[in-house]
Amino acid sequence: MTYIKNALVGLVVGGAVLSSINTMAANGYVGIAMPTKSSARWITDGDSMVTLFKDAGYKVDLQYAEDEIPNQLAQIENMIVKGVDVLVIAAIDGTTLSNALENADAAGIKVISYDRLIKNSPYVSYYATFDNFKVGVLQAKSLVNGLQQRGDGPYNIELFGGSPDDNNAYFFYNGAMSVLQPMIDAGDIKVISGQMGMDKVGTLRWDGATAQARMDNLLSAHYTEKRIDGVLSPYDGISIGILSSLKGVGYGSGNMTMPIVTGQDAEIPSIKSILADEQYSTIFKDTRELANVTVSMVQAVLNDTKPEINDTTTYDNGYKVVPSYLLEPVTVDKSNWQEVLLGSGYYKRSQIE
Repeated sequence: MTYIKNALVGLVVGGAVLSSINTMAANGYVGIAMPTKSSARWITDGDSMVTLFKDAGYKVDLQYAEDEIPNQLAQIENMIVKGVDVLVIAAIDGTTLSNALENADAAGIKVISYDRLIKNSPYVSYYATFDNFKVGVLQAKSLVNGLQQRGDGPYNIELFGGSPDDNNAYFFYNGAMSVLQPMIDAGDIKVISGQMGMDKVGTLRWDGATAQARMDNLLSAHYTEKRIDGVLSPYDGISIGILSSLKGVGYGSGNMTMPIVTGQDAEIPSIKSILADEQYSTIFKDTRELANVTVSMVQAVLNDTKPEINDTTTYDNGYKVVPSYLLEPVTVDKSNWQEVLLGSGYYKRSQIE
């Protein structure tokens, strides 16, 4: 993985070095619409982009909508009125922005979809994200590895998905099921509740409290006489809710070993949970790299050139396949957290220990 060492010297994107700040487009105005501050990762994303854009000489308007779709729509419309040159949008609901983006196009404003694909609009120029199918694959492989370390199967598990209004949630789930479904079919893994598919396991707005309530129901309905061995969780905030439910019925104390629980985003509470032998793993996505890729896309758009793209087949938003740059996710667990998170400079030891 390539880590950003010095944004002021040069922006490195997939091995391509962008020009120094002095040669970048001057006086560009970038509007950044983020979904919420309730997740630490979105705060990190926003801060990283603001720093890079400002260091590169851009004016920046960063707004958080606190997971309220009307807020995000109003913020985007306001940015259009203010006269931004480019919109960078991490959509709350990728299907609700069609009219706003049509207005942006009418004003000559280009749109970059950030980490969450904007659906049902022809006005999305590019998409910057991680390999989301691979995220799910890595989550499932980590789940299976953790289960197998505990002993022979079959293993009793439950499945949790992300928010059904987020296109990424389906990639995460489908990636995970590409690993788990053959094992389910073979009887090596059993989903005791029978709840499978995003229509059954999705967690609206990625909400931890919603996940905790569902886990409570699963445990009371299906696990009063059975042990649950693992839980596929797509996001750290959901994982924290699941773990709270599990601890509430005694897992993690006495002889009730905590089930294997996955996650995503390497948020500090979950890293601490991993070190405490509660959550088993998470998926690290270096948002500094994602911010870097996004800056390069904005640079290209404002200079009427094409940015570096490494995927032109995966992300069909309903109108077109959006040219994308996919970054690599990394599994983090107790064995490698220091190397990946501290070694990269993403966190300081004092933040974790």
